[in-house]
Amino acid sequence: MPKYLCIQRNQPVKREKPSPAKMEEMYAAFNVWKEKFKENIIDMGGALKSDGKIVTSEGATDGPFVEVKEVVGGYMIISAEGMEEAMQVARESPGVVTPGSSVEIREINSP
Repeated sequence: MPKYLCIQRNQPVKREKPSPAKMEEMYAAFNVWKEKFKENIIDMGGALKSDGKIVTSEGATDGPFVEVKEVVGGYMIISAEGMEEAMQVARESPGVVTPGSSVEIREINSP
């Protein structure tokens, strides 16, 4: 079955920290989604820290840069019969309900 890299993107906006009740609600929705697609989820990946390095043949610089219009916030790897099924897994993810959020899906090329 093909594998897909899902890249979580968000607009870099300051949001209020959710209340404990809202956090509980978000975790519950996330757990329901994870259970529904447990056969598809290979690696939940995780959230990415805000700092990193950009490496080229000339050296390395700090990155990613704040002037970008969107931030890569996390990733996961899923398996699916095809792109339509991969899109369904991503579409139902609680991570895409936040305004300005999206998931980029790329099929992983297997030799």
